[in-house]
Amino acid sequence: MLLYHRETHKTHRVGWLRAAVLGANDGIVSTASLIVGIAASHAAHHDIVLAGVAGLVAGAMSMAAGEYVSVSSQADTEQADLRRERRELAEDGEHEKKELAAIYILRGLDPLLAGQVAEQLMKHDALGAHARDELGISETGSARPVQAALTSAATFAVGAVLPLLIVLLAPDTDLIVPVSSASLLFLTLLGMLAAYSGGASIMKGAFRVAFWGALAMGLTAAVGSAFGTVV
Repeated sequence: MLLYHRETHKTHRVGWLRAAVLGANDGIVSTASLIVGIAASHAAHHDIVLAGVAGLVAGAMSMAAGEYVSVSSQADTEQADLRRERRELAEDGEHEKKELAAIYILRGLDPLLAGQVAEQLMKHDALGAHARDELGISETGSARPVQAALTSAATFAVGAVLPLLIVLLAPDTDLIVPVSSASLLFLTLLGMLAAYSGGASIMKGAFRVAFWGALAMGLTAAVGSAFGTVV
């Protein structure tokens, strides 16, 4: 009788959740920091808006390119390891079976059972068994460059739009306080949402995102105020 696994876990969300949180967080922090820094330098309102829009476009493209390149490198490494493993299986399948059994022995199975498990798994899917248990490559955690790039770019843009909206709606005379306050609120909500989606502590997730965002905006505002350069 087959038993179906019905428990709900969060690990299947790791790939897109990491890219989404990174993109949205970076969009809010970098754009808000840019706006606050330029506002602290007493720049004109239209210059602040222009800098924010430019930061949004450049940041989204940078996130997409960076994620695609980095995750593609991971995918290339995974594929190279799989090609090597496929070749080794074809050349010496018996040695690979012993190698797999040794892994299971190290994980706590007795030698006889480990050998039986390795034999059964290799009959079912030899490459899949070695990819998962020897190389640590699984369907859940495998690299998806296009998904990571599109997710990061889209969420960066969404995050960057939020402080830009505050600039458009807030009074021209004082943008630092409303942009900083609203951005910290957005970051707190993002941290809570990301923690909830990943099954982690909501308070811890909210605090760490808000803390680093506040630090980034504070340092950028200090730089803008010190140099007083109009962009």
